[in-house]
Amino acid sequence: MFRAINLTSKNVRYFTTSTEEVLFDKKGKCLNVLLNRPKALNALNPGMVKLLTPKYQEMKNMKDGDMVLIMKGSGEKAFCAGGDIKAIYDYKKGVAPSTENIGDLFFREEYILNNLIGTNPIPQVSIYNGFAMGGGVGLSVHGKFRVATDTTVFAMPETAIGFFCDVGGSHFLPKLKHNYGMYLALTGNKLKGKNVLASGVATHFISNERIKDVESALENLSNPTHENVKKVLDQVCDKIDVNDSSLEFNQNLETIERIFGKSSVEEIFDSLEKENTEWSKQTLKTLKTVSPTSLKVVFEQMNQGKKLPSLAKCLEMEFRISQHFLEKPDFFEGVRALLVDKDKNPKWNPSSIDQVSDDLVKSYFAPLKSDQELKL
Repeated sequence: MFRAINLTSKNVRYFTTSTEEVLFDKKGKCLNVLLNRPKALNALNPGMVKLLTPKYQEMKNMKDGDMVLIMKGSGEKAFCAGGDIKAIYDYKKGVAPSTENIGDLFFREEYILNNLIGTNPIPQVSIYNGFAMGGGVGLSVHGKFRVATDTTVFAMPETAIGFFCDVGGSHFLPKLKHNYGMYLALTGNKLKGKNVLASGVATHFISNERIKDVESALENLSNPTHENVKKVLDQVCDKIDVNDSSLEFNQNLETIERIFGKSSVEEIFDSLEKENTEWSKQTLKTLKTVSPTSLKVVFEQMNQGKKLPSLAKCLEMEFRISQHFLEKPDFFEGVRALLVDKDKNPKWNPSSIDQVSDDLVKSYFAPLKSDQELKL
């Protein structure tokens, strides 16, 4: 059974039992947080959100220098490979009856946690020891420091399941240079290893065998301010030339910047067709397999996110979008095709981008009833 720990105590060292989905270990002024569902690639579920949220609420009352938080995933495959969305599918399809609206509760509580992470006065160091996708990105990218490793695979692949880049995607993706955030959001393309650093998603890089060096250095900090944590990471982590032309991130960069800066999804499609290279053909093929509705909603989401003043405002917008997606067919069809029947042959509705009207896109951003809105 989970037991809360007093984060302000200097001498507390406590591990929950191995059956817990999040493990906490406090050493001096360092709180180690281990996402502990390795068989599920540490996918984020409601129980994990409920364990993490009180810790971040407690940290709200701290000040810079009181503590440093290190987060990583259990096992060798994943930091956190996304949100456990099948539970929402099961609820909506009546497979797992419940008196509670799981679709509301899961996203509401997850986004509240995302905002707590983004406003946390304590420096957070997330170590991407494997897959970091979807919900796992929300647990980490809004913290100050993200350390990529040899095995890091980063992606926001939501358009492939008929959903959208939530957990604050509209806040951090538009900030990436060269319109790379729009490219990642629409295609769901993966970034691996050093490319995660080159893109700006990660702040540092270290080889997997040296992860312990990072942890040890941070655990021994007596004054873990953001500045001191950065100094430690700068010293311990590997020195990488992010402009190295051999990195996949730096290939097709000018083309990505030009094409994914267009003013509509239709223009992106047309530009990719005119480009007529192997890369553009493959990119267009990818875009034609994902949900047309998701493409247009995500495009609008990224553009609105650029203009919003804070993570909180982005999450409030995203909560509206999430609830509207739960009223439409594509999300459930995408989950069915990928996770339930696993035929990988979703039937999107509408089936092409020309059938997705502006009015349909606008409907995903429409306000909810006052008492249903997320207010951060």
